[in-house]
Amino acid sequence: MPFKENLNSIIFGTNTKAGKRFDVFLLFAILLSVLFVMLESVPSFNEQYGNIFVAFELFFTIFFTLEYALRIYISPKPLKYITSFWGVIDLLSILPTYLGIFYSNYRFFRAIRIFRLLRAFTILNLKEFTGESNYLAGALMASRSKILVFLSFILTVVCCMGTIMYVVEGADNGFTTIPQSIYWSIVTITTVGYGDIAPATVLGKVIASLSMIIGYAIIAIPTGIVTSEFQKAKALKNCKKCDMSIKKSDRFCFQCGTKQ
Repeated sequence: MPFKENLNSIIFGTNTKAGKRFDVFLLFAILLSVLFVMLESVPSFNEQYGNIFVAFELFFTIFFTLEYALRIYISPKPLKYITSFWGVIDLLSILPTYLGIFYSNYRFFRAIRIFRLLRAFTILNLKEFTGESNYLAGALMASRSKILVFLSFILTVVCCMGTIMYVVEGADNGFTTIPQSIYWSIVTITTVGYGDIAPATVLGKVIASLSMIIGYAIIAIPTGIVTSEFQKAKALKNCKKCDMSIKKSDRFCFQCGTKQ
């Protein structure tokens, strides 16, 4: 087997022993690197074990950089890999370390490597979870127009509520600007309730109460939209011949007539 094909079966493949061993090692390396990033953010640990964290980070950065370069080298279509979801995640896992040379706080973005653990679904052949994630992704895509309309409505509501509260309460009660008042409206309607700004007048409290009730009423809408599309997606299957979406209960495809 040619050298590049052999490497491809190890780094991209999950069916060979060598490929599985590499993937398991990769998962442990990702977990350890993220753990060290988290511990490094704790001042007491950083003061005592700072040099150890630096040494391990150097090792992980070199390892992940070489792995990324190898994936590009052995890919039949390098550009396709670089621009793919996994290619972008692999790049983002090493980029913060190099940015940290110029901006020290950026190095903590190394924790984004945790996204690389999503490979576990492919590596461990968790087909059930992969299938469910595909259903969820399809439901989100199918409901994107409804969610966009919903978000537009919410944006309109918070802008109106914020403007009304700015007029009713005024700067004396903390509503110094319309953007500040819109911030209060968002915090209230989403039921977060920081309490850093609160109405003082009777009318303001009535409007605030109305905002809270609206918040409870609308919180379930996006969940209902996605759940509905999710159930629709699970009730469908693709035709074996023409790939048309049909009901799972259908014995024949209404497009091409193929028996399922």
